[in-house]
Amino acid sequence: MSRDKVLNCNKTKTMDRKQFIQASGFGLGIALIPGIMRSETTLTNGSVSGTLEPKIIKDSEGDVLNVIGDIQTHKLIGSETNNQIVEWVDNVEPGVGIPPHVHTREDEIFRVIKGVIEIMIDGKASVLQAGDTAFAPKNVPHAWKVVGTEKAKMITSAFPAGIEHMFMELAKLPEGPPNFEKVAAICGAHGISFLQQ
Repeated sequence: MSRDKVLNCNKTKTMDRKQFIQASGFGLGIALIPGIMRSETTLTNGSVSGTLEPKIIKDSEGDVLNVIGDIQTHKLIGSETNNQIVEWVDNVEPGVGIPPHVHTREDEIFRVIKGVIEIMIDGKASVLQAGDTAFAPKNVPHAWKVVGTEKAKMITSAFPAGIEHMFMELAKLPEGPPNFEKVAAICGAHGISFLQQ
């Protein structure tokens, strides 16, 4: 096949593909509009549950909680995500962190935006900097602490949702050094236990 015929053939395929995308995009839009308009969520078992509302959350927005020194700005909570996920931003001073603990209900993802976080997952310590991500599955011990001299900012996601209720309870505790027995009891009621150090 000559080079000119190959170029014409490729050009025709490109045009056909573009026309197909334009035509099928319109068709897909019409087909999906009923489900999109209802904002339904299809669960893993195939059933449809709840109506979800879209939400835009600016950096300065959210509910701020002081959870024993971990300043959390809650961006999405379970009641807004059909209990699929909760997401908050940790704004934490150097030296502040969470001691080794285990979740039995939710997995967590940690994404560092600013500062330096030392994280331990399943006995292995790593240093995370801006742009780094860590995943801590349920039933795996983990801990984190802000290291260095700079305040850290980290986006944390937990799924499924529910842990936000524990944070709300912890934020109601009186200021000052926390009563560890009370903290452990609140966390234990939400499936989280601390490890002996």
